[in-house]
Amino acid sequence: MKKAIFLDRDGVLNEVLSERVKFVNRPEELYLLKGAAEAVAELSKAGYEIFVVTNQGGVGLGFLKEKRLHEIHDHMVKMIREHGGHIKEVAYCPHKPKAGCECRKPNAGMLLDLAERHDIDLTGSVMVGDHERDIEAGKKAGCKTVFIGTEETSADQKAPSLQAAVPLILELLE
Repeated sequence: MKKAIFLDRDGVLNEVLSERVKFVNRPEELYLLKGAAEAVAELSKAGYEIFVVTNQGGVGLGFLKEKRLHEIHDHMVKMIREHGGHIKEVAYCPHKPKAGCECRKPNAGMLLDLAERHDIDLTGSVMVGDHERDIEAGKKAGCKTVFIGTEETSADQKAPSLQAAVPLILELLE
């Protein structure tokens, strides 16, 4: 079984609720955070598979079609690849925020599904997110966790950005 890195999307890889964009509803509205693509490249070069796990309630609420969401994710993966990073797969929950599904974080459904399909050792893997719901999902799946931000958290580690978190993530994977 392999160890993997699971990354939340909004607030970890790309801007959200910023001066440039409120929500990402089109590929051209996706702006990677400073150093995020380079961080993914560094983690990729370390030999770990990287997955994005993201709640996308806008689909269930009718603000965004799944076809457009796939275009956004394809654009993000391409931008990261241009910096030498590799995203193995993007998993998303398209359900409304209060739908009660197992895939929406803080539930661990997306991580459990990816682990089963890709032969991943969740106890040796790391979940990275900028909300406590991301950390909860990682813990429910048995992962180690890294919080991106400055707030109080129950995560194993905390850093101000994905780029700053790279050494902490690698340390947790050892």
